[in-house]
Amino acid sequence: MIYIGCHLSVTNGYEAMGKTMLGFGGNTFAYFTRNPRGGRSKDIIPEDAAALNALLKGHRFGTLVAHGSYTMNLCAAIETTRLNGLDMLQKDLQRMEYFPRQFYNFHPGAHTGQGAEKGIELIADALNGTLFPEMQTTVLLETMAGKGTEVGRSFEELRAIIERVELSDKVGICFDTCHVWDAGYDIVGNLDGVLTQFDKVIGLDRLCAVHFNDSKNPCGSHKDRHEKLGQGYIGIEAMRKIALHPALRGKPFILETPNDDQGYIDEIRTVKSWMEN
Repeated sequence: MIYIGCHLSVTNGYEAMGKTMLGFGGNTFAYFTRNPRGGRSKDIIPEDAAALNALLKGHRFGTLVAHGSYTMNLCAAIETTRLNGLDMLQKDLQRMEYFPRQFYNFHPGAHTGQGAEKGIELIADALNGTLFPEMQTTVLLETMAGKGTEVGRSFEELRAIIERVELSDKVGICFDTCHVWDAGYDIVGNLDGVLTQFDKVIGLDRLCAVHFNDSKNPCGSHKDRHEKLGQGYIGIEAMRKIALHPALRGKPFILETPNDDQGYIDEIRTVKSWMEN
């Protein structure tokens, strides 16, 4: 059993996303909690949220992976930018309570010249000011490609954030295949070694979800440019091995490849076929 899906738009509501993914042949999906570039969020209608929850249960979906806005930077040097990001995070996690036991993923942020250590401190401070004991959502830090001043370019940086979070049981990792490849982790030639390293540094028990993307760039390029499955430097055989790896079994796999709807339908069908052969 593999849980596979892609990003969907929340424009037509939450239940509509579930129905769309059923039509695509998938059994999980991701969506932005608010406009990914502008920060505005769509109002949640409780009846719509309840309808999606019923659909997910009735069709045995895997865990969903909601995604925070790209404009949310919890470790920016400019205080107003940080506070705006904190406001987004706090409101998003309150809204996530409409969808119990799902994941909320976000890019840790860019330290904008302050240094990685300061960035790590600020991100952890934001999480400590936001997470609450009774929350039902697991917050995922995404592995990053390392472009510019991004924090989270290494497993060690992600661990450093988690170690500073008081409610660390509420925190996990979203493993982005394009990002870790672009960051310099050779998941083509040494997938077992990379996952073993992840386990030693962070722990595989914290690897909760996978962003499943090929890359337009060679390993270690720090570029973060996604490609369709099998059309990039990672390649289709390596993608297949990742999807079938025992350490990743049961995790939601989210496609973020540059596709239209039919392209996602085709990729979902391809990934599902690997489980049958």
